[in-house]
Amino acid sequence: MNFDLSEEQRIIRDTARRFAKEVITPHFYKLSTTTEVPYDILSKMGAMGFMGVPFDPEYGGGGGDWVSLHLVIEEVSKADIALGALIDVTTSVVAQEIDRFGTEAQKREWLPDLCAGKTIGSFALTEPHCGSDAAALKTRAVLEGDEWVLNGTKQFITNVGLKNCPLVLVAARAEIDGQDQIVTFIAPKNSPGFIVGRSYHKIAFASGATNELVFDNCRIPKDSMLGDPKRGFAQHLSVLETGRISIAAACVGAAQACLEHALAYARERIQFGKPIYEFQATQFKLSDMAVKIEMARTLYLKAAWLKDQGRPHTFEAASAKLYASEMLEQCASDAVQILGGNGLMEDYPVAGIFRASKIMQIVEGTSEVQRIIIGRLLASGAHI
Repeated sequence: MNFDLSEEQRIIRDTARRFAKEVITPHFYKLSTTTEVPYDILSKMGAMGFMGVPFDPEYGGGGGDWVSLHLVIEEVSKADIALGALIDVTTSVVAQEIDRFGTEAQKREWLPDLCAGKTIGSFALTEPHCGSDAAALKTRAVLEGDEWVLNGTKQFITNVGLKNCPLVLVAARAEIDGQDQIVTFIAPKNSPGFIVGRSYHKIAFASGATNELVFDNCRIPKDSMLGDPKRGFAQHLSVLETGRISIAAACVGAAQACLEHALAYARERIQFGKPIYEFQATQFKLSDMAVKIEMARTLYLKAAWLKDQGRPHTFEAASAKLYASEMLEQCASDAVQILGGNGLMEDYPVAGIFRASKIMQIVEGTSEVQRIIIGRLLASGAHI
């Protein structure tokens, strides 16, 4: 059993680490507290090839693997977790679904710009009345001549409000061979009847665009259907499995930032005549943080490695997402506690990470959903 990264993986990780430290970290305060989208940083991330790491060079990808992509997500998230989550949606979900299930024409139309970071992808599944119960969605698509007509409302849609987001993958109900099916469509943002609704104001991810999305007799071409019309929902679930690994990697990056900030502070903060690091209560918190982070990192790397090997990884992906997201909240809370009053101030990154930690327990499947998935696998004997 070899836990070493390959030389290529180390180079990609170290490149992302330098980029995050030099390009993203200096802007942490602005990213955490303002709603201004960092288009300049997104452009630079794209130029570095971060969004296209695991895809074929034929479509503009880097020809790398999924372990490498998740190392990138960890390093980017260490500087700003919202940017790590953006890579998750664009690469792990949108680009991957097009790459795996799209026609040759769809791949050539959309993948090169997604891989180059020139465009950002969006994924529309959640609706006002259904979140975890995604199969209960009501948005409907009806075929009229050479066009599909979409009607319905989506909410909490990440990235759709960005000016460099030209497409959304939409899950909608359609009648296929006389049966009601959940079908996936590629909906260009400039389609008639495509309405980007109100922007949501969240407790974190201030610079991340999250919007309502309305389809009002939205007309898209007949060839906008993505993949097998009878397996549209299964397609979504399969890429969301990768998204869970990505969220775990993002949580590890943010937790690592908490550890490093808390450790540096504990070494410098003098109380009762000595650095607070010398107090056992502080050392215990830091030690527990380090162990939890290493466990979460090992979980997500194993899940990504299994994906690269083409092996089942449902249990590992759900476990990584569940553990890492809950671990982040614990580590962020301990970091705030170590910094004391300073931990509550926006001048220190741990404040923003603490707020973001709750979001990470909800996106890409709540902690409760992950436990349901794991419980069903145990009940079926699939993981024993």
